[in-house]
Amino acid sequence: MSEKKMTSSRKRDLKSLVLGIATARLEQEAADLVAAKEAYLNDNCPAISLDVSIEDLQKLCKELHSKIDKVDEERYDVDSKVTKGQKEVDDLKISVTEMKGMKKPALKKVRMSADQMLQALLGSKHKVTMDLRSNLKQVKKETKVEEAGDWRANIEDNKDRKKKFEGAEA
Repeated sequence: MSEKKMTSSRKRDLKSLVLGIATARLEQEAADLVAAKEAYLNDNCPAISLDVSIEDLQKLCKELHSKIDKVDEERYDVDSKVTKGQKEVDDLKISVTEMKGMKKPALKKVRMSADQMLQALLGSKHKVTMDLRSNLKQVKKETKVEEAGDWRANIEDNKDRKKKFEGAEA
């Protein structure tokens, strides 16, 4: 089956249709929200009649203040319960992790050259090459090979020394 491409005019028409439906829905949601707010206020807040005396208004203000105080106390109680519950949850999480114990993950052996380590540490900005062997000192070994002479000559030289020491003792 071959899929037919949609023409630009058809796309434009569909887009405008979808946008029209979306704006109508947004307007309807806003109207529903306003209606719900008015219904709540009508249920919970009585209408004020202004054709009453000053004493009645003062009495109404005192009633409103007492209701406000009551709501504030309830809010504070609920807030303290929530914070207490959250603290208990955090303490329980800590105790569970302590019971399980901290397991260290097995480390994997990574083979890296010195250049790769420096690049990982310093980032890709710095181009550092490090040839460790070029930094080492060159040491030349000089081996002295003494000529092997006659061993009897060494013994005769030692006799002369022995006589010198013996003469010094006597």
